[in-house]
Amino acid sequence: MNCKISHFMQDLNSLNLQELEKWFTDETVIWIPPAKEISGKTRVLALFRAIFRRYEKIEWNVSEIFNLGNNKYFYLTDSLGNLSGRDPYTNQICTLIQFSESGKILYLSDYFKDTEAFS
Repeated sequence: MNCKISHFMQDLNSLNLQELEKWFTDETVIWIPPAKEISGKTRVLALFRAIFRRYEKIEWNVSEIFNLGNNKYFYLTDSLGNLSGRDPYTNQICTLIQFSESGKILYLSDYFKDTEAFS
């Protein structure tokens, strides 16, 4: 399943919503605090579209993946980029993710080490 995370992150780094679409279903839930949870493929893709628009450049690099069992994983990512008109930043992210038996994302939640770049 580590390759599922690697493939998902490769598609995320493409910044191509058509590549990302295959990962989500109408049951997918995404939670990126402090925002509220959102669910459903359409809303999840709208969230990523909005995120991509805010950045001049963004890239994610996974450093470690931990198997929690039952198709659940915890992984560490370094995020590099810059919001439009702002200085470049780096940030560390912890992500919880759960896949369905068919390999779709059921749940994903990110936790950022530093949120100052978004203020």
